[in-house]
Amino acid sequence: MSLTFLPPPIQQINSEISCNAGVDLYVLRLDLMHPWVNGNKWFKLKYNLLEAKEKNFTTLLTFGGAYSNHIYATAAAGNLFGFRTIGVIRGEERLPLNPTLSFAVQQGMQLVYLNRQMYRQRDTPALEEYLRQRFGEVFIIPEGGSNLNGVRGCTEIIGDAMPTTGYAYAFDRICVACGTATTLAGIVLSLHEGQRAIAFPVLKNGVFLAQEIETLLTNYLASDLPAPYSSPSDWELICDYHFGGYAKVNDELILFSQQFTQQHDVPLDYVYTAKMFYGVMDLLQQGFFCRGDSLLLVHTGGLQGNVGIEEKLQGFSKI
Repeated sequence: MSLTFLPPPIQQINSEISCNAGVDLYVLRLDLMHPWVNGNKWFKLKYNLLEAKEKNFTTLLTFGGAYSNHIYATAAAGNLFGFRTIGVIRGEERLPLNPTLSFAVQQGMQLVYLNRQMYRQRDTPALEEYLRQRFGEVFIIPEGGSNLNGVRGCTEIIGDAMPTTGYAYAFDRICVACGTATTLAGIVLSLHEGQRAIAFPVLKNGVFLAQEIETLLTNYLASDLPAPYSSPSDWELICDYHFGGYAKVNDELILFSQQFTQQHDVPLDYVYTAKMFYGVMDLLQQGFFCRGDSLLLVHTGGLQGNVGIEEKLQGFSKI
């Protein structure tokens, strides 16, 4: 397994829809950084791994569902950087293991299952103490890497995409799918004046994330962690493209994702990026963006999860 992480390329999307809207469209391909530890997951893990190493921890413990991108990436990163890993999985064990959990085990991760009632207590001191008593001194990373270390890593996502000497274009709007809001918070802290972040929650009734974002930003700026700027840039949530809720998909979304991949050679994951890309293309047709705008869509990886989604979809004929 390679320790080499490639700089994420920026790919222009030549679309009739964006052309008609007078908007330039680009994709930041975080999915191409590494075969297994890619997307926003690498950025959310990076400083957690460094802190664990600095404090001489040898075991990482984290949380996720049975198809979790975070579990997948943590298992691979632990193997890459010499950590033992424990994955606390929501729900009961189901055999045979699905592709996500099979990969995690292949990378050396020990799987532990918690019923949903106990799993809901994953961020409480009581459960953390129970896990430490059971497994010893472990470095606990919250579900999805959603902590201040995760935010810190995400402040670096846009760095290579911003205009530097000799760089030909800037971006007015940065668009990203939103689950825990950690990625958005990091991006918001890294943008220049005049730029705006637009987040597309993949959960139903995602407006609640506004408070989560404000809390993350407040806590981060109050910490001793480095921030590119002393105040966050403008941001907004667009909550109309969740397709029924987290990990919910329908034929329309699947068809859109497959057609987009065929036309632009950009594979999308159904849980996150497909919903955000669908939303952006729909808003372009509605005239939501200003003519002359330049949009950067952040591809947050997660393509491994498509296997699990597709296994559940029976009777859908792929184009």
